[in-house]
Amino acid sequence: MTAMVHTEQPAESAAVSSPEAPRRPSLSPSRAADFKTCPLLYRFRTIDRLPERKSRAAVRGTLVHAVLEKLYDLPARERTPAAAHELIAPAWAELLAAEPDCAELFAEEGEGHDEKAAEETLEAWLGSAGTLVDSYFTLEDPTRIQPDGREQLVEVTLPDGLLLRGFVDRLDVAPNGALRVVDYKTGATPREAFEAKALFQMKFYALVLWRTRGVVASQLKLLYLGDGDALTYSPEEGELVRFERTLQAIWTAIERAVATGDFRPNPSRLCGWCDHQALCPSFGGTPPPFPTEAAAAAGWATLPIVERD
Repeated sequence: MTAMVHTEQPAESAAVSSPEAPRRPSLSPSRAADFKTCPLLYRFRTIDRLPERKSRAAVRGTLVHAVLEKLYDLPARERTPAAAHELIAPAWAELLAAEPDCAELFAEEGEGHDEKAAEETLEAWLGSAGTLVDSYFTLEDPTRIQPDGREQLVEVTLPDGLLLRGFVDRLDVAPNGALRVVDYKTGATPREAFEAKALFQMKFYALVLWRTRGVVASQLKLLYLGDGDALTYSPEEGELVRFERTLQAIWTAIERAVATGDFRPNPSRLCGWCDHQALCPSFGGTPPPFPTEAAAAAGWATLPIVERD
């Protein structure tokens, strides 16, 4: 089992160890969460790869993540709020160059899902990103931190062949080898009832790091910039073993759904934010035919599968 660092592929795409290696499916924290939330949503995002509209909140999150990543390119003594604010404009320019359609979010006044958001000017929106960046400095002192990795792709192939992949916002390694996994969230701290869902992603990273480095992370840390609070957790080895079984069970269910083409919707209050209601049976829609050829080309087995012991 090995861990590799790549930056050119999204976490949901297939990993390759050489240019000649065949593509194969993998499981990331976000796609695992999609399947748990709604199998049909998983299909639309991962197999059909249907386009989804960008939101200002999501793009702002991407921008803030980029600024905090670039902040640590600076010498420690220069990692100040003022310096971070100076990084916002160039980071936004880079984001526009990479994803030009982000400009459409501010193309015309009055457009978008949310009237209040649509009335927000680009200047005000960039200012709100600056507010989130300022919030970060109330949670940590970046002059005292030297990350081991930022926006780092970690991956591992489990003994049963399941490939786990995900991007870690920041990985800190203490002189004694202790690991701290840090994730930035631009929203507010979740209520206690939703903490387990928030920690799902972090346990995923902890599992991959344990399997690749042989070290259980000492701390999983979620920084919520929306309200300037933090959620920390210290996993145990036995807990990661159980979590691995959970991921394997999710993957078995995904394989079964791919093999049969049977991805069923799971209606919930989250449906209000879904871009695919027009194709969802729960809203009177009809999904497109299952893209068998595309699934096979991506490495999925579309023939009947053999159940794991």
